[in-house]
Amino acid sequence: MPQEKKSSPQVEGQLRHILRIPQSVYKATGIVVNGRRIKSFVFTTDLAIIRNCDADAVFAVYPFTPQQAISDAIIKASYIPVFCGVGGGTTRGMRTVSLAKDVESQGAMGVVLNAPITNLNLRAVAMAVDIPVIITVTKEDTDIAARLANGASILNVACALQTPRIVAKIRADFPDVPIIATGGRTEESIAATVAAGANAITYTPPSPAELFKAMMEKYRE
Repeated sequence: MPQEKKSSPQVEGQLRHILRIPQSVYKATGIVVNGRRIKSFVFTTDLAIIRNCDADAVFAVYPFTPQQAISDAIIKASYIPVFCGVGGGTTRGMRTVSLAKDVESQGAMGVVLNAPITNLNLRAVAMAVDIPVIITVTKEDTDIAARLANGASILNVACALQTPRIVAKIRADFPDVPIIATGGRTEESIAATVAAGANAITYTPPSPAELFKAMMEKYRE
């Protein structure tokens, strides 16, 4: 008779409070990058959250010009792989190429480019590094074939409430392309995005202020 599948043993410390990624993320197939399967990305640059969550990798993209000092600090402090944003919106041209080469040498597992980047710039980045190049998709009319032809390894679909629908559309046209997608914060929204065809999910965690609020309410009891 087949043996009943057992759950994995849990070993935890007495003091660390781990921020858990929603379990529906783990219904995704994952993306295998250099032998490591990744299903969940924590979308943050907060080192305290990075060091105290159970995500498979870090999605270190932030709304400022990328800086080597920031990527270096995150990569050194993280014990899980880091995928670093290197521009593509305000930051373009050779600077994105230089930043991509820098974060690769720092130990990043991949680079993330913003949606406005040109295909020529995308190709230059892809030719400069030997780690995956992730291109962000924010609009339904994005020419996915051109993005892939110019060196994108993975798509990052970030289309707000339309994300599941656009993921499903891309998956129908490109059955084998690796897709990361924003899944929202609820089990239901993440499950819908995974069902649409996303291989991995970026999860935006609560802010430190939100986490502190819950903790302080307990302290006041």
